[in-house]
Amino acid sequence: MVKRFEIGDVVCTKVSPSIALVVRLYARSVYYCTLQNEPNVNEQVYFERELKPYEGSTITSDN
Repeated sequence: MVKRFEIGDVVCTKVSPSIALVVRLYARSVYYCTLQNEPNVNEQVYFERELKPYEGSTITSDN
């Protein structure tokens, strides 16, 4: 399987496109991501079909 995103790429989820995530690791067909400006927050795990390239400003949360 060819991975679509590389480590360090900025992505977002399709359901929350305003939240920037950074790909930290790709393993076993899942992407391990952290919030862009909050690396100490727990990692989030996504399948490739749930992610898309980030195209917005650097907003990191909906709050």
